[in-house]
Amino acid sequence: MKTIGAAILLALGLSAPAFAQARDKALNADRPLLATFCDAADIKGSSCRRAKAYPGRKRCDVKLRPDRYSGKFLADGSTLLVVNYESGCEAHANDFGGSVIFEQKDGAAIFNGYQPGLQVNDCITLARNDKQDRLICVTGHIGQGHLESGVAEMVFTRDFSKAIDMSLNYFVTGEDAVGAYGSNVVQCKETSKYFGFAKLGAGPAPDTVAVEIAHADKTTIETACTKGFPKPKQLFGELGPGEAYVPPGHEKKTRFVIDLTTSKAVPEAEFAKR
Repeated sequence: MKTIGAAILLALGLSAPAFAQARDKALNADRPLLATFCDAADIKGSSCRRAKAYPGRKRCDVKLRPDRYSGKFLADGSTLLVVNYESGCEAHANDFGGSVIFEQKDGAAIFNGYQPGLQVNDCITLARNDKQDRLICVTGHIGQGHLESGVAEMVFTRDFSKAIDMSLNYFVTGEDAVGAYGSNVVQCKETSKYFGFAKLGAGPAPDTVAVEIAHADKTTIETACTKGFPKPKQLFGELGPGEAYVPPGHEKKTRFVIDLTTSKAVPEAEFAKR
């Protein structure tokens, strides 16, 4: 473990004891959350060695991640805190973790359950109305080199037992196949194809979000299917009938506005002209 010299501590305005206290505070920031589903003896830093009531009644480890979002995500106006976690009990199909849901009441966090496979990595909170918020995320999963992703809303519902469930409502989806083939692939009969999403933010109008989309438009697909792009140095597999390569660097990256009511996505510049 590396140590911080006295000169650096002085430059930061911290004595060695003060730095140690700051470090310990950071390490223990998740302890109150972990204590809602973990015995004190099993807590270390942001991890629980043996989480209680894990799905399947397994004795599983849970490590809380920095990604977390708070808002009134239920129709009844209850305030929730959603925190990413990783666990050795979860398979690659669940991206090795999920989310823990807490209800926030009177300054305390109340554990409500685990949501394996559903993670909140790249999200924003928007107001649905005066009483409820929306959690919109860029979400995805990679399998056999194919990265399937999209912009989706995390939908929260409470059942008769007061347990809270999460589900995904997708607005747009895409697929990046570079990991599988060494290049993205398009169907020549398509007029557009989305590969990936980044830089999610609030949109310019109510019930909209803005996001950068890596994509092939009509012109890109026509080029790929006629004269073609330079082939990558390494390709895997073979093209099917009516397919063409769009290698990395030849896709277009454009900021789009997504209407959350209609799920239609249009380039931001085009949306501004409306």
